[in-house]
Amino acid sequence: MPREKVVRVWDEREIVYPPKRWRYLWEKREKALQIMERLAQFDPHVYGSVARGDVRKDSDIDIVIPYKVPSYLIELALEGIPIQARRIVMATPWHLIKGHIEIDEETTVTFFLTNPTDKELEFYKWGGMVDIWGVKTKQRVPGVNKKLILIIPTEKGHIEREVVGRESEVAKILGVSVELVKERVHILTRRDAIGRTGIYLNEEVPDWMSFEEALKMIADRDPNIRRKVRESGGI
Repeated sequence: MPREKVVRVWDEREIVYPPKRWRYLWEKREKALQIMERLAQFDPHVYGSVARGDVRKDSDIDIVIPYKVPSYLIELALEGIPIQARRIVMATPWHLIKGHIEIDEETTVTFFLTNPTDKELEFYKWGGMVDIWGVKTKQRVPGVNKKLILIIPTEKGHIEREVVGRESEVAKILGVSVELVKERVHILTRRDAIGRTGIYLNEEVPDWMSFEEALKMIADRDPNIRRKVRESGGI
């Protein structure tokens, strides 16, 4: 998807969804649910626009396992589902190391290869996240999109509010720390000004190798990865 720019031109507005937008949402939710049911024992959550409801036709379906799980258990649960790619991803040398199982061009399952901090888990609440029961019962939750707009679901669609200048209010609505909101505002406004600088690690894992084996090989050659793995208690 193309990079979305931060919006700061209005205070609040209401968006009413046409029938087509509702159809996109429920179709993506149904697709997510089929995968989440396979992963039910790991408490999967869908996050981002599919959790909030403000989807477009090209919106991604992002599913996360919110704690560290051996990769073979996740892959065993997904056995029989065609997989497009397997990747190890790390945003910066200081961030969580994650495994990505890309099922198709729009659907990714994320799980953690190092133990997440509370702040790193808050990142998913920032964008909005819904568990399997919430998907089944058509729950929608507030969250912030990549344009730094707070999305608050309504029966007809959603309300949009700017985040900049109301960080404390946003933190309370989302149930996250004010520090996280300020950090995300800083990162996204800086990215908007200078452009995306790329992520630190995005390496494909060969079919014949486990995620943990691949991570060990990467850690052997990269001191930043090795330090993060060690801090997390090892692979």
